[in-house]
Amino acid sequence: MTTSAPEKEMQSGVGVLDKASLLLGVLEAGPASLSRLVSDTGLKRPTVHRLVLALERLRLLARDPQGRFILGPRLGLMAVEACRDQLATSAEPVLGDLRDVTGASARLYRRRGNMRICVAEAAAPGNPTAQDRVPVGAALPMNAGPVSQVLLAWERPEDLYEGLRGAQFTAATLSGVRRQGWAQSIGSREHGIAAVAAPVRGPGGRVVAALSISGPVARMSHTPGRVYGSAVIDAAVRLSNGFHR
Repeated sequence: MTTSAPEKEMQSGVGVLDKASLLLGVLEAGPASLSRLVSDTGLKRPTVHRLVLALERLRLLARDPQGRFILGPRLGLMAVEACRDQLATSAEPVLGDLRDVTGASARLYRRRGNMRICVAEAAAPGNPTAQDRVPVGAALPMNAGPVSQVLLAWERPEDLYEGLRGAQFTAATLSGVRRQGWAQSIGSREHGIAAVAAPVRGPGGRVVAALSISGPVARMSHTPGRVYGSAVIDAAVRLSNGFHR
């Protein structure tokens, strides 16, 4: 296997850690099968198989409904603890109020590289469907959904277009998000789930997080942005104002 310059710089000199780091690096871009992990890392199949099973036992890896490997919940929880800040703490009452107003699950996401991490949640009353469960600490790829669109839409042009590589939305979609102030999806992350997201801004107006609601399409409608966009924007502005204090 040929090692690139950036990969060499990130090597620890401890073989098993460097191999595990290669696997995690591939999964930063999203779910991957065992075969893809083998081809993308250049490691031998038995080595990859042994490492992914060990990482899965440690909850550093998990599997999606198709059986592909994904970053595990423990990584997300570590990121939440490492990045716990005033914004995540002050989000709790805002998320609770937004949930009560809309009847939908409300969540706050921060971006970490090519992943979006749920850092706070107010779950909808009752039992949310399995498709709409995103626990605090969950790390999801940035290639789909309204949260990803909001977190990318106001980035610098070079970062925006880099983020569009492999994305399930286009530059025109992000232009619409900037114009209307919210993003929506109907079934983009999970079938039967609708979602709406709006930006939370920090000092200088920079987008530092995304506030979202989600729930069954049957209840949220096929035009969730029109129905709930204003409520989500108002909550995001409220959270942004608290962040500036």
